[in-house]
This record gives sequence, structure tokens and C-alpha cells, in this order.
Amino acid sequence: MKTFADKYTLLNGMTIPGMGFGTYNPKGGDSVEMVRTAIRAGYRYFDTASLYETERALGQAVKESGIPREDFFLVSKVWIDEMGYEETRVALHRTLERLQTDYLDLYLIHWPRRIEGDTDWKQIDLDTWRAMEEMKKEGLIRGLGLSNFLPHHLDNILENGTEKPLVDQLEIHPGYSQEAAVSYCKSKGIVVQAWSPLGRSRILENEFFQALAKKYNKSAAQICLRFLIQKDIIPLVKSANFERMKENQNIFDFEISREDMQMLECMPQDTWLGEHPDFHIPKKTCNLNQ
Repeated sequence: MKTFADKYTLLNGMTIPGMGFGTYNPKGGDSVEMVRTAIRAGYRYFDTASLYETERALGQAVKESGIPREDFFLVSKVWIDEMGYEETRVALHRTLERLQTDYLDLYLIHWPRRIEGDTDWKQIDLDTWRAMEEMKKEGLIRGLGLSNFLPHHLDNILENGTEKPLVDQLEIHPGYSQEAAVSYCKSKGIVVQAWSPLGRSRILENEFFQALAKKYNKSAAQICLRFLIQKDIIPLVKSANFERMKENQNIFDFEISREDMQMLECMPQDTWLGEHPDFHIPKKTCNLNQ
């Protein structure tokens, strides 16, 4: 990634923008206006999920933009209470209706386990994946991926699926860089994406980050994002503020030194957000009437 416009090539030959815009909106603000602003700021890769309840807002903003659908890269996810062969087929059609589109660029399994201690998670994952593979053949999905899958979850799909996962979304930021999972994904040709790339701002007031921001004449948030870019990880950024949206793109005119990168990689692992795909699974359900 040399510029904001650059893209990565996925295993199936598709290209994907090197920075995405996340639409999770926990504060319940105007999601349509947030996406409109992001489009105006130049973002074309948008990440949503049935759980987020922002699919309709994203679809409305994309349609109103007047920009051709093929200029956008739209990604959504099947949630844990939608998993299974038949359930996933129904879930995708709901997502397409909300987004007002007839295809997704990527469709992901949101979490590998539905509950802690889930003994049949491997089979449920494969049933879900089989439905996704079939819908890809039907032209409803261009590519398939995963979210919050660690190496032992990935192996189940890699060894038993027909389609290879193209991406894996993980919580990644300085202070929680998940080096083992990232290395494993890259060894399999899977592009890694970072959700919560700023650690929900917990780390931005850290003295080390403040010193780096002064050193490179950038904000602490830009240091976080540049850290990911230099590791060939796609950050999924989020903001409701136009100026901050543009600031997040302005990370290609400097480079973090090797020593500073190493220090960032070795920061204490104390900024984890508390959700783990095996032991701390979010107890949330989809609003099917959103």
C-alpha cells in the first residue's frame, strides 16, 4: 500500500481496497448520514453485518450516491444465530434485500462458535460454509471470508471446504497484535483485516503513542493505522466526522522506523477488548425486523 487508492489481490484474483470503512454504530447515531459522509470522503469499501443493524442504512446511502454499484466493495457477515445451511441461505437474502443489491463482494462467517463450550461448532461452520459456497456459485457472492477465526478454526474450513477463505477479520491494534494468528493467515494466503484498529481509542493517550505522534508529526490514531498498513493488514476504520475520515487516509506520506515498529509489536497486551472466539463470545442476537 503506497496510496489510499491501492488494492490487494485476493486468492481468487479479486482486488480489495487497502482500507475499509466499518459501519458498526453502537451509539445509535444516523448511520445513513455517516455512510453518506464516508462516501463523500472517498471511501468505497464498506463493512457491515446483520448484527450491526446498519445494512439498510448502507444500502440507502449507496443507492442515493448515484455512484455505480460496481465501484463499491460491500461486505457483510452471517451472525451466530443465523448459522447453519438453511439459516445462512435465508440470512444472505435478508442482507441483500436490506442492502438493495443483488450480490455481495464478500460474505463472512462472523464468529466460529455460537456459544462457549459449543461441541458441534466445526460441523455448524462447515454447514454454513457449504451454503455460502453454493450461493457464490449462484452469483450472489463474489468471495467468501471469515471473521474472528483463529488458526484452529481456520483449519476446519481449509481442510474440509471447497472454497478457500479470502480474508479473516481480527481485532488487531498495537497492544493486541495477534502475531501468531496474523502469521498463520499470511502463510495460507489469507488477507488479514483489523477491526477496532485504534483499540476503541484506549491506547491513543498512551505516553509512548504521544511521543511517536510528536516524532512523526502525526496523530496517535494515524500511528496506529500506519502500523497496520506497514504490516500489510487492512484497517477497518470508523468515524462520523468528515475531517477525521480524511485524516485516517493521510497515512501514506511517512514510514514508521523498524525500531518503532518492533516496540509497537511488543507493547504489553493490555488493550484487548474482552471478546474471544472460544471463551468470551458476545451474547447478542440479530434483530430480524431491522
